[in-house]
Amino acid sequence: MAIETSLTVQIWAEETFGPVENMSDLVRRARLELDELEEAVRLGNRAEIGPEAADVAILLHRLTALHGMDLAAEVDTKMKINRGRRWVADGSGTGRHV
Repeated sequence: MAIETSLTVQIWAEETFGPVENMSDLVRRARLELDELEEAVRLGNRAEIGPEAADVAILLHRLTALHGMDLAAEVDTKMKINRGRRWVADGSGTGRHV
């Protein structure tokens, strides 16, 4: 089984959909996919949660690859920063850094 990277996702997407003219189009599409993910979560549709989350991730992989980055590496870098911050929980399972 192949392990996808931002680059392999971008190559597939460009072959499938063509080049991206406006990077904001990827962000707008990710918002639509995020809405579909939110609906799956709201309905408790476990069969759709994973695929919808993957759709969002695929668009983010493509966006980062088009900027010469890899999403997994960016997450690793950001988590190092996050682990070094102090956080305040808001009671919802999320929070903010201080």
